[in-house]
Amino acid sequence: MNSPFPKSSSVPGEGHLVAKPLPGGISGLETFTYQYPLKLISPSRPSETESVLVFLLSYGGGLVAGDHVNLKVDVRPKAKLTIVTQGHTKVFTSTSPDIVARQDMHVHIASEGALCLLPDPVQPFAGSVYEQTQIFRLEENASLCLLDWVTQGRTARGENWSFVRWVGRNEIWTAPAVEGDEKAEPRERLLVRDAVILDSNRSHPELALLRDSMHGVGVVGTLLLRGPLMKSLGDFFLAEFAALPRLGARDFRSDAAKQAAALAHSSPREQWRAERLATEKDSKLLWSAANVRGCVVVKFGAPEVEAGRLWIGSMLQEEGSISHHFGDHALMCVR
Repeated sequence: MNSPFPKSSSVPGEGHLVAKPLPGGISGLETFTYQYPLKLISPSRPSETESVLVFLLSYGGGLVAGDHVNLKVDVRPKAKLTIVTQGHTKVFTSTSPDIVARQDMHVHIASEGALCLLPDPVQPFAGSVYEQTQIFRLEENASLCLLDWVTQGRTARGENWSFVRWVGRNEIWTAPAVEGDEKAEPRERLLVRDAVILDSNRSHPELALLRDSMHGVGVVGTLLLRGPLMKSLGDFFLAEFAALPRLGARDFRSDAAKQAAALAHSSPREQWRAERLATEKDSKLLWSAANVRGCVVVKFGAPEVEAGRLWIGSMLQEEGSISHHFGDHALMCVR
């Protein structure tokens, strides 16, 4: 018997978000669709901040082998969108190295639009295989804040970079010119391509296991910043990185009396920096920051997930741009 209803054109794992500006200077959702195994949630009560909030989830709290999530995001001119998660994105064990869990995201941010994507880290289980691609196309004066990080797995079960393969790629492009806009880029231009491949079969030739090549690091992450709304935050990371003690420099922090005397006459920011440096040293957290074609790229690693979370959250809270432009809820995954 033929169905009286038209055939569905939906594809498993596909989703589409369109954020648009609303009266009163806030943002809302014009399009909000998703299919299993992808799940999206947006609070029904309008946000009191300028940015609209969306939770990116999956049924069962993670991705099983063979799942493919493909999310398309469009941010209209002058709209702001915040995407977060409700916990680690778990990648469950695969029955074969050829069966991959995949997640793709394609984002277009129009002029004066902004996207803040600060999720929890990906947590690949032992024996899992995961590939992720996130492509961002930004028009003139569009802004992006992206955090992408991955953990060593379930430490309570003894996992330590025990997955088969984890591949992540992030790209930032300038969007093609809009017809009639003489100031826009005439064609697409690649600004940043950041790729990470963690493969248990391609570790260092002198180190038999992937975990050995990680040298005790339990979480690694990348923060990408671009656009006018992220200018202050990018400058902040670059300045703090430039202020780090360098090899060969005398480190007077070992003298507790001198350190205490110096802090007593220092500014609140200098006091915060001194405390942060001490925490970084105790937690063995390492990080760097660089300006790449107008994008600020921050890399960090730490032995413990919470050390990485507390560090990135502290940096974002101290500078303040994320809370100011997107609201405190944008930081819920890094606090």
